[in-house]
Amino acid sequence: MKKVIFSALCGACALLMTSCAMTSSPVTGFVYQSTKGPITATSNNLGSKVGTSQATSILGWFATGDASIEAAAKSAGIKKISHVDYEGSNILGLFAKHTTIVYGE
Repeated sequence: MKKVIFSALCGACALLMTSCAMTSSPVTGFVYQSTKGPITATSNNLGSKVGTSQATSILGWFATGDASIEAAAKSAGIKKISHVDYEGSNILGLFAKHTTIVYGE
């Protein structure tokens, strides 16, 4: 009976460790990742407003948030977007965060 419980416990642990929290990135870091990069640009002038939106993930099992460009623009009242960047971070595949950054006026 002890072997059955031990085997079930090992199987459950292995199953729990199969998912990973990930975020967009031009490079991958298994232990730690913190990167920034571009998403898009327009011909509009660089404005003084900066808006952000973000989404997070835990273990790749639970994810929440609105990291859309629309949500980031609304957060700062931006009507004309000049460019959009992102920041992504990941710690051991356990916790990931993706932030969208919108610049404009």
